Amino acid sequence: MSSLSLPNSSHKTMALCSTVSLFPLLFAVSLFFSASSSAANHDSVSFSFPLRSLPLSAVKPLKKNPKFRSLSSASYNVKWPFKYSMALVVSLPIGTPPQHQQMVLDTGSQLSWIQCHNKTPPTASFDPSLSSSFYVIPCTHPLCKPRVPDFTLPTTCDQNRLCHYSYFYADGTYAEGNLVREKLTFSPTQTTPPLTLGCATESHDAGGILGMNLGRLSFPSQAKITKFSYCVPTRQSRSGNLPTGSFYLGNNPNSARLRYVSMLTFGQSQRMPNLDPLAYTVPMQGIRIGGKRLNINPSVFHPDAGGSGQTMIDSGSEFTFLVDEAYDRVREEVVRVVGPRIKKGYVYGGVADMCFDGSAKETIGRLIGDVVLEFEKGVEIVVPKERVLADVGGGVHCVGIGRSERLGAASNIIGNIHQQNLWVEFDLANHRVGFGEADCSRS
Repeated sequence: MSSLSLPNSSHKTMALCSTVSLFPLLFAVSLFFSASSSAANHDSVSFSFPLRSLPLSAVKPLKKNPKFRSLSSASYNVKWPFKYSMALVVSLPIGTPPQHQQMVLDTGSQLSWIQCHNKTPPTASFDPSLSSSFYVIPCTHPLCKPRVPDFTLPTTCDQNRLCHYSYFYADGTYAEGNLVREKLTFSPTQTTPPLTLGCATESHDAGGILGMNLGRLSFPSQAKITKFSYCVPTRQSRSGNLPTGSFYLGNNPNSARLRYVSMLTFGQSQRMPNLDPLAYTVPMQGIRIGGKRLNINPSVFHPDAGGSGQTMIDSGSEFTFLVDEAYDRVREEVVRVVGPRIKKGYVYGGVADMCFDGSAKETIGRLIGDVVLEFEKGVEIVVPKERVLADVGGGVHCVGIGRSERLGAASNIIGNIHQQNLWVEFDLANHRVGFGEADCSRS
């Protein structure tokens, strides 16, 4: 889910209540979510809470509390569950004392933001007046006047002389409000340093975003997290109970069995019109379908002189998206093996046109076969034939791949549908991304 807050990253596809109906997140307001954390000494604390409405009240300046200690990067060893619908929804303990906020774990965007409004119907909004560590940033603060803007639309001063931001996404959704500083409180004695967040007073969405990319205002950058990972469970349908996955900050006990690829990074001198330099860019090399390697030039998966062709890992995007040359070869192969069964004239969400009526799902998956994404060093993401088709509702199933151009993008985007039953680890200290097969419902 990449944002328009960065220059030329127009491939942002909002996972929360998208106006193009591509990622209509199924929030179940009556659900109870839990978040658990394990410190390095193996002590643990868990939280369980119902969703409820919290009124927006007057803001407070930041207060120091000598009882709290901030976690250093070496201290992070925290595990949370998340619910998986079309996005990874984690519940985080924000503030002092903590108020649990639902946020989409999004490796494709930078700014983390929470809901700070009191709307009807009620939402689980954050109430600043209940937190002793909340601080709203004035427009005179250096964070509000950066030398290099962090967002496409620059921050401004509102009528109260507070720092106002507007964060827009390619599908027309947005969030705007004030920039604030706030902590994540894991336990009565463990907390992050104050982090810059958006406190949204206007948005189209029911929850917030946990921005996890390489930007200076992302959650990993501000909290000095050097490693994080997640395991996305399989989703059988869009109805029923939402499956639960796992999200680690810090060391993951499963890391020893992961295989790694180098993360491609870009300096200031390499900035190109169609490149998102803050995305997790990986060296993809090819695609196999049903054991057949498609005739795609590997250069299609790497940035060209203008930045087009970048391949990124995006947990905030449901589907995978490919540039034209790669998408055309994939579609040709699907048409070759199951062409007569394709639902004619049907395009899901304006981006996916390899769709089928649900009664033939198992047969079609078997005919198409496994889909394999190939990377350097022999590393692969294998999508078994049983999961090649995604349930998009109404008895329709689609190959979980769309055409990037229909998003207005020039990038290849590996969405969460092709990260199911995988540990995906972002090792920032060593500039690499790891993959390892797993049963994510048990991880």
